[in-house]
Amino acid sequence: MPLSLLSDAAAAANAGEMSKNKGDAPNGKMSKDTEFNLVQVKNTWVRKTGGLNAHSHVSEAKIYESATGHGVSWTVVSPIYFSYKVVESQNLLDPHNDTLLTGHIRDPQELEHIKRSTKPVKRFIVIDETVNKLYGSEVIAYFEARNVIYKILPLPTTEENKSMELVMRILDEIHRFGLDRRTEPIIAVGGGVCLDIVGLAASLYRRRTPYIRVPTTLLSYIDASVGAKTGVNFSKCKNKLGSYIPPAAAFLDRSFIQTVPRRHISNGLAEMLKMALMKHKDLFEMLDSHGRFLLDSKFQSSNGLLDHRNAATMTTRIAIETMLEELAPNLWEDDLDRLVDFGHLISPELEMKVLPALLHGEAVNIDMAFMVYVSNERGLLTLGERNRIIECMRKLELPVWHKDFNLSLVKKSLRERLKHSGGLMRMPLPVGLGQAEIFNDTSDDVLDRAFKKWCDDLSTEYTDSGHKV
Repeated sequence: MPLSLLSDAAAAANAGEMSKNKGDAPNGKMSKDTEFNLVQVKNTWVRKTGGLNAHSHVSEAKIYESATGHGVSWTVVSPIYFSYKVVESQNLLDPHNDTLLTGHIRDPQELEHIKRSTKPVKRFIVIDETVNKLYGSEVIAYFEARNVIYKILPLPTTEENKSMELVMRILDEIHRFGLDRRTEPIIAVGGGVCLDIVGLAASLYRRRTPYIRVPTTLLSYIDASVGAKTGVNFSKCKNKLGSYIPPAAAFLDRSFIQTVPRRHISNGLAEMLKMALMKHKDLFEMLDSHGRFLLDSKFQSSNGLLDHRNAATMTTRIAIETMLEELAPNLWEDDLDRLVDFGHLISPELEMKVLPALLHGEAVNIDMAFMVYVSNERGLLTLGERNRIIECMRKLELPVWHKDFNLSLVKKSLRERLKHSGGLMRMPLPVGLGQAEIFNDTSDDVLDRAFKKWCDDLSTEYTDSGHKV
C-alpha cells in the first residue's frame, strides 16, 4: 500500500501567500516574493519562472525568494514521499519463497534486473536472541539455499535494553559487514523492540538505509510492523529518541506467533482491542466472541471449529487496516489529534516505572480500562457498555488495574501531555462501541470520580504486588 506525506505542511499551506509579488515585511519595508520552479537540464537543476516547456523535467519542489532592503531569504517547499509495503506471506522462511529477498521491490523492471544480475546478494539480519533459538537454523538454511552473503546478529532486544547503546552496536556490525545503502536492506526479525531499534539504526546509517520488518509477536504483527516510527528509550523515558522512517516492507507470517507465550498473545490483543474500541465495532464483537479461542489457538488454524473459522485472519487484517487508515495520512504526526493514542496517555509512565513487571500491551490496557471509566463518568459510554468492555478485557486475560497506576501518576502524565501536545489534552475516548472522539476538556473532578470508581470496582481483583488474585 503506497503511503505519502508532505514535508513541512505549514510551508505548503503558505505557498500561495508566498507567490504574491509584494507584501509587508516585518520592518515595514516592502518585500518582493518570487516563485521558482526547478527544471532539470542535463545533470543539473535550474531555477525557472514563468512558462515551462511541455517536455521539461520539473521537480515538485519549489523555491520562494523574498527580497527586502536588508537582504534575501529563500523558502524551500519540498514534497517527500514514502512508499512501503505490508505483505501477508505464508512460509516466509521456505527457500522457494522469494518474499524475504525481493518482496519489497515494486518496480517490475528493477525486479527483473535483480533476477538477471550476477552480483552476489548480501543481507544483514538482526534477530531477537530468543527468536534466534527458535528459528535461527531456518533463517540460516534460507539464506544459504539462496546463495546469499549474510551476517546474522542475535541481540537481547528487550524493553530494558532498548537503548542507543544497542543501536550503536548494530551500526558497528553493519559498518564492518558493508552494505549498499540503496539495494541491500537490513532485515529485522523479532518483536516490537527489535523492529524499533533496527529501524532507528537503519535511519541513521548513511542517513537512510532501507530495512525490512519481520514481526514475530502478535503485538509487532499488528502494530510496530505497519507504521513509520522507530525509537529507543532515553533518560528513563519511553521512546524519547527516534525517527519517522518507514521500512521498505513489512512481511507478516502468522506462523511465528505459534511459539509466542500465552501472556504475549494477550499482550498483543490489547493493541487490537484499542483499534476495535476506537473505530471498529465488528472487531470488538469478534474479540468479545472469539478472544479466548484466539488465545488458545495462538492465531493459528481454526481446528475445524466452524464458529471460529477465519477469526485469526479477520481480526488481524481489520486491526492492520484500521491502523493503516489512521497512520497513512499522518506518518510524521503533524496532526497531534490521534485516535491511536488511546491507552497511551498514562501507560508510558506506568510501563517505565514498573519495568519489567508489565508488558507494553498490559500497561496500555490498564490505561484503557481507566479511560473507559472516564468516558462513562463523562456520559459518553453507558454503564452497560463500560462493563462489557471491562469484561472483554478479562476474557483476553489482560490486567484492568494496577496499584502503581495512581492518581498522582495520572495527573503527572497528563501535565506532560499538555507540554508536548501543543497545550491541549487531546484525549481519545470511546463514545460507544467502535466509536471515539478527541477531547480537550476532561476536568480534574471527572478524573477524580472516575479513578475512585475504577479502584472501588477493580482493585480487589489484584494483590498488593499487582498480580491477579
